[in-house]
Amino acid sequence: MADQLQPVSDAVLQVERRDFVQLAPADRRRVQPMRGFDPVYTDIVDYIVRCTHRIWDERDVGLIYSHYTHNCVVYGTLGTVYDREAMVRDTIQRLVSFPERRGMATQVIWRGDEDAGFYTSHLVTGSGRHTQDGHLGPATGRPFVSRTVADCMVLENRIYREWIVSDTLAILLQLGIDHHAHADGIAAGLHARGQRSIDMGENRRMLGQYPPEAEADLSIAHNGVEEWTLRWMHEVWNRRMFGRLAEVYAPNCQFHGPLMTELYGQAAVIHQTLGLVGSIPDAGFTPQHVCSVESEEGGHKVAVRWILEGHHLGHGILRHLGAPDGARLQVMGISHLHVVDGRVRDEWRLYDELALMVQARLARLQAGA
Repeated sequence: MADQLQPVSDAVLQVERRDFVQLAPADRRRVQPMRGFDPVYTDIVDYIVRCTHRIWDERDVGLIYSHYTHNCVVYGTLGTVYDREAMVRDTIQRLVSFPERRGMATQVIWRGDEDAGFYTSHLVTGSGRHTQDGHLGPATGRPFVSRTVADCMVLENRIYREWIVSDTLAILLQLGIDHHAHADGIAAGLHARGQRSIDMGENRRMLGQYPPEAEADLSIAHNGVEEWTLRWMHEVWNRRMFGRLAEVYAPNCQFHGPLMTELYGQAAVIHQTLGLVGSIPDAGFTPQHVCSVESEEGGHKVAVRWILEGHHLGHGILRHLGAPDGARLQVMGISHLHVVDGRVRDEWRLYDELALMVQARLARLQAGA
């Protein structure tokens, strides 16, 4: 088994069972065509893990200039960044507040090639302490652990588009920071800069009085396991067939959710899903990207980036939003699934409830204006 895990094989690396020194090897030859990439990178997984480590852990923030295009667009749960220099500033500010932060690669799911470009979905478990005054206010000295998923589109060594979902609320709760005041401050700043909450009305999950579409849109899938994933997600999220989850998930499945939640079994997955829709009962679910890789642990790892949008009309697991007030909400989420023998054994489901708190407050400010 140990020999199979050495990073000298011709296969693209996988993250889960390897130590960092194997993920960023010093003497491995390139095993994948990567035109335009720096010579140090041997495959696309090595690239995304190593460059993240170099920028964040080794503090070579200036590598952003050679690893992002000048006009990169980064979509986050709390806003969008439209240029590389803003990325540099944001990275420095976070490192000021968390000088001990470490971001450990949990898994990388990817697809693509040197001609079409690569797409990577990188799940990171970050830990550290809030030891310096900074963007979150006075230092609390408290430790934290949180998850982040970054989906990147990469061509010739440069990321030109990225989607980042960070569990910001998990960090605030662990640090003891007043998350309600923090959300108020962000919303007030956005409102002062002219950003408005836009209510789009119906989200087209249903057209008028018609029921939801019977079949899922499979146009973004690339293989059978991705089609299967999109089908059951449509049945569960759009057709509200929550009992389907008991067929899809293994009886001993594990759920790794927002706020560093760790739950076990089908009932937990059903309740977490039902609870999220309960908070947004008119929600429409739209998958935006899916990719998958065969897993050395057996089966496949599947990454789905999705949007859930509707209105805060009910009670559910989004308890930090307070009483339902009808605010329009858009959840940017990413799920990583481990599928073995036609059943999901693990799901890492990530979205940021702080972003939803900000959206609700922004809607109230707009209504007051």
